[in-house]
Amino acid sequence: MISEIIFNELICFGVDFATSVPSNLFKNLLSLLDKNPEILHVSVTREEEGVGVAAGAYLGGKTPALVIQNSGLGNSINALASLNKVFKIPLLILVAQRGGKGETIPAQIPMGEATPRLLDAIGIPHYTPKSVEQIPKAFQRAKKSFYTYETPVAVLIEMELMKNEKNRSY
Repeated sequence: MISEIIFNELICFGVDFATSVPSNLFKNLLSLLDKNPEILHVSVTREEEGVGVAAGAYLGGKTPALVIQNSGLGNSINALASLNKVFKIPLLILVAQRGGKGETIPAQIPMGEATPRLLDAIGIPHYTPKSVEQIPKAFQRAKKSFYTYETPVAVLIEMELMKNEKNRSY
């Protein structure tokens, strides 16, 4: 299951604190976060709230992750730029990348197209695995940026990859 692979990568990354908003694409991953005592998981109501909570966790000695959909990334851009970037507070942002191939909700498409450019605009490195086999490499690259540059870093998991989760066995 792809969610298990991603969860294991979070553990390898060193994540011990995660904040999230509900996400249909990440529902299995969020369930794994809730059940595992290695990562304290806090649900929030808005993505920018998650940025602030994760920043506090980092300042308290935790290695945080924010688990969101790309539509929520738009909600959190100011917080990421004015808090994390300014004060060098690293954050792993795990993004369910909606709006790509197979998207059935037209309103998701503009943000899907804009997500990489938004991250580029505020200087947040991002990595998008194109296959299940590329997921570990994306997290390894993200981890290097996280610790080397003390910056937020994003791993974008495309909708098509997550939709195939039920049909794969690992």
